[in-house]
Amino acid sequence: MDKDTELQMKIFIAQELEKGSSLSDIQNMVNEKFSAKMTYMDIRIMASTLDVDWRALDPNAAKETPAEENSTADSAADAGETESAEEIAGEEDEASAGNTVVEVSPIARPGMMFSGSVTFASGSTADWYVDNMGRLGLENLVGDKPGQSDVEQFQIELDKAIRKMMGR
Repeated sequence: MDKDTELQMKIFIAQELEKGSSLSDIQNMVNEKFSAKMTYMDIRIMASTLDVDWRALDPNAAKETPAEENSTADSAADAGETESAEEIAGEEDEASAGNTVVEVSPIARPGMMFSGSVTFASGSTADWYVDNMGRLGLENLVGDKPGQSDVEQFQIELDKAIRKMMGR
């Protein structure tokens, strides 16, 4: 493949990623548009070299704007689903208590089913992965070794994150 065609493919892939197309769909489109025989892994590797903000492409990473938060609160009040001050204060305390936060990378590392990062309630951070055999691993730990409760909370949050990503 010549450099010009490769550049055109990269531009096309970046545009499709910005539209929210999946890598599998992009593979089919590239093969059809460029009369190429690109594998899923070829597309994935090429996409990983692009300067794309993957978090912006993740529909689960979308945050509500202040205007949306107000309209959500107003619609909940209209429906009679208001929360008491105690419930709201309890949620704020829980959020500031240092909960475990698990992030799933939109593109898993080669040889892995899933990968991402975790910030434990204790403040330590690490990278995690689930390999093709289903084994969970942690690496690049920064901070103290996570305690038993940190590990348990990590597993619960990881399960939630993967289920959410898989649409379950």
